[in-house]
Amino acid sequence: MKKIILILVITTSVGSYGQKQNNVKYPQTKKGETVDLYFDTKVNDPYRWLEDDKSAETAAWVKAENEVTYDYLSKIPFRKDLKDRLQKLWNYEKIGSPSTEGNFSYYFKNNGLQNQSVLYRKDASGKEEIFLDPNTFSKDGTTSLGEMDFSKDGSKMAYSISEGGSDWRKVIIMDAISKKIIEDTLVDVKFSGLSWKGNEGFYYSSYDKPKGSQLSAKTDQHKLYFHKLGTSQKEDQVIFGADQKRRYVGGGVTNDDNYLIITASTSTYGNELYFKDLTKPNSPIIAIVDNFNSDNSVIENEGSKLYIETDLNAPNKRIVTVDVSNPKPENWKDFIPETENVLSPSTCGGFFYANYMKDAVSVVLQYDYSGKLVREIQLPGLGTAGGFSGKKTDKTVYYSFTNYITPGTIYAMEPQSGQSMVYEKPKVDFKSEEYVSKQVFYTSKDGTKIPMMITHKKGLKLDGKNPTILYAYGGFNISLTPSFSIANAVWMENGGIYAVANLRGGGEYGKKWHDAGTKMQKQNVFDDFIAAAEYLISEKYTSSNFLAIRGGSNGGLLVGATMTQRPDLMKVALPAVGVLDMLRYHTFTSGAGWAYDYGTSQDSKEMFEYIKKYSPVHNVKKGTQYPATMVTTGDHDDRVVPAHSFKFAAELQEKQSGSNPTLIRIDVKAGHGAGKSVEATIQENADIQAFTLYNMGFKTLPKQ
Repeated sequence: MKKIILILVITTSVGSYGQKQNNVKYPQTKKGETVDLYFDTKVNDPYRWLEDDKSAETAAWVKAENEVTYDYLSKIPFRKDLKDRLQKLWNYEKIGSPSTEGNFSYYFKNNGLQNQSVLYRKDASGKEEIFLDPNTFSKDGTTSLGEMDFSKDGSKMAYSISEGGSDWRKVIIMDAISKKIIEDTLVDVKFSGLSWKGNEGFYYSSYDKPKGSQLSAKTDQHKLYFHKLGTSQKEDQVIFGADQKRRYVGGGVTNDDNYLIITASTSTYGNELYFKDLTKPNSPIIAIVDNFNSDNSVIENEGSKLYIETDLNAPNKRIVTVDVSNPKPENWKDFIPETENVLSPSTCGGFFYANYMKDAVSVVLQYDYSGKLVREIQLPGLGTAGGFSGKKTDKTVYYSFTNYITPGTIYAMEPQSGQSMVYEKPKVDFKSEEYVSKQVFYTSKDGTKIPMMITHKKGLKLDGKNPTILYAYGGFNISLTPSFSIANAVWMENGGIYAVANLRGGGEYGKKWHDAGTKMQKQNVFDDFIAAAEYLISEKYTSSNFLAIRGGSNGGLLVGATMTQRPDLMKVALPAVGVLDMLRYHTFTSGAGWAYDYGTSQDSKEMFEYIKKYSPVHNVKKGTQYPATMVTTGDHDDRVVPAHSFKFAAELQEKQSGSNPTLIRIDVKAGHGAGKSVEATIQENADIQAFTLYNMGFKTLPKQ
């Protein structure tokens, strides 16, 4: 039975300001009487009007809410001190791993506080020059560099830009030698890679531009295009997706230019896999995997032999080989078989690198093309290793290593001998030796053991009075592995504890772990998070009066659900860019693609009732004392539309009991987070930490 919707709108508004709490006078938020009928249940949606991002009323509400929030933040006495310290610590040179394109070596560099990192290059003589500076794209630093790809000989380059944080991109084409733009800009490109076929053109993906709001209207038919140099965008050929409706389609050319590999999916898990022989004119697109029951990608080829990363019959992933002449799964042969740990493979310098996640920590094995184990890469410690990817001809393999107390360091490895040396070690004003990071395992509600990393200054007193941020995600097969953060370093400098829980729904233990936190098992994720908080309290790391919970996107849902289920458990809640209206998330932009994790309110009466039971917007109850809350979002977020956050904040402000403030901080000309300027990132982190400590009762910074 499908969902039936009945909408009746009657708006009411009284005065310009609503109720007053803790000396905070909130704007009066207009209420409508919108009622939806789901199966046989009526559901009120009084703030439906806030979904209209093109409305002057919504814009006025955003302005009024920001005025209240920034007025509140301006009165926190140590807010500026936090910003100054963040800025000072952030101000160090950052250099990325180099890659060779044509006769140049390219790498990103940031002198410290540049809003966007700059792409540099060196020629064979070592002469350095700026190749592309995203800081020149806009005066306020809100236009950022997205995807980029060079033609096979390095003579051409295509790159995308994001304006105001939007997922919609423009694509610009350059002559890489002269650095001159050579064609008209492509527009209306979204969720796209860029992949060159020789020097003649490149593949990219996009949706038809939606009717109505470009920031919130539904987009669900993705198409793969080929742009041939010297032609206009309107002439671009649709390669895949015109007659096969898919929400996400991607295309990439193998390094030898022989094959186009196409992935197609309807949700965030499970994809079809296709190939097209580019050596034969008008060759057909041939299916390798013709269903959505597994995740599959081609990571390498040798002639007609494909190397495929897959979780088909291997929840922790494996690499298989198959010939393009008969590529169906029944012909696959194990190359690197599945193990008890989750695999994330890559190739570079003539070798395969199997990066395994063992209890959320990296272990990396090197294999040759025959499948023989060459060695285990000796990492500097327990943490997260990344990189190990590049061209088969590369003579040096670059990788990074980091953990919660070690700033990301780049290593250069000679692949034949396995010898590594430090390539770039950042000069950060942070004394790692004064901190400790340890992993614990705690028990969730149903007896499941959950790992958590706890990081803080050495010699910390376990007296229950330490300000603590508990962070998690718990969804979409995404794994949280140890990494260094300037913002977390400042938090810990001030005596704070930073804890990260690896909840079900993530990818830390493979597909079974992911599935255990999806659909009608989603409550497991919230139970895991609640149990993490209870562990920190029972072990006297902190107490409810000094605990903040934080998460973004799906993690914003996690925070929203946890604070509405257990408002007594924490003092501060920090939901960022959250999916908070679970009954309607699938009606915005690409939200329908998240149904593998969430299910939808249209699926069945049982699913509707399950989702409604935890949907944050629908579980704010009048007369309840909720923790001090600062919702954060961006007005240009077209992935998780800001209406989620707007409606949740409005519900909280209307129904909050007691004196804890419930604010919403809305970044203007900002999106879901990608490409945010350094200046905006520093200010946001200063505001979050200031709000958190202030509401824990601190009048000055609690330095130890």
